[in-house]
Amino acid sequence: MNAKQRNLIYRILPYLILTVIGICFLLPLLWVLVASVDPNAMQSLKMPTRLTGANYGDVITNGENQRAFLIGLVMSLGQAVIVVILGLLAAYPLSRYQMKYKKPFMLTILFMTSLPITAVMVPVYQLFLSLKLYNNIFGVILFYVASSMPYGIWMLKNFMDSVPNDMEEAAWVDGASVFTGIRKVVAPLMIPGICTVAIFTFSGSWGNFFVPYILLQSPENFPASLKLYQFFGQYGMADYGKLAAFSVLYALPSVVLYILSQQFMSKGFGLQGGTKG
Repeated sequence: MNAKQRNLIYRILPYLILTVIGICFLLPLLWVLVASVDPNAMQSLKMPTRLTGANYGDVITNGENQRAFLIGLVMSLGQAVIVVILGLLAAYPLSRYQMKYKKPFMLTILFMTSLPITAVMVPVYQLFLSLKLYNNIFGVILFYVASSMPYGIWMLKNFMDSVPNDMEEAAWVDGASVFTGIRKVVAPLMIPGICTVAIFTFSGSWGNFFVPYILLQSPENFPASLKLYQFFGQYGMADYGKLAAFSVLYALPSVVLYILSQQFMSKGFGLQGGTKG
């Protein structure tokens, strides 16, 4: 093998590996899309003899599914809004004021962002029982907010660092209060960062299965992430067509949110504050 052939292999090999990885991710997605319109969907990937929208119709018209999607949206949107608001208020003094123990505090927040939820679920479960928050949708939202706050504060603080103080100080000269400055000066300039934090916060809770599975008991309180259970019957049998249709609908909110906010996310990651520690 000469040097020219060796260089050609080295150039092709990375693309070949990426193609194989892409196919591995594409096949399950293709199965979901095909099975959702197949009246006789099975575990194997096959082209249907005829297409149908009955699977989607059965999922959409089911009252329990509608309630599950609504509960999931309430949980995820509620968490995202609360995390953004409280995160902004907490990030402001960390970004604008000099504190003696600021660096250790920020490192503590950074450590908390990497703390796995499974490590705290046992004491949280006992705490929820004591506070009568078990099987309570509002209680799950509180846990979502508490577990997402370190990430939200850390990210919003870094984004806020990129907002110059001059415009805020000019607002103070005109008689604006601190909260008015945050609402009318700082927050509008941080729209890309706010969208970034809101999107990741929403997606994290929307796709969370473990937390509501532990903290909720009544089926009428289950969000959409838990409703996938209803498609699995006795002995592991499943209605694969409806399961695939439900999965497609379940993925839509995150996909739509990413598409609508793509420009804000790209700007947000490009901000200088987004890369500062």
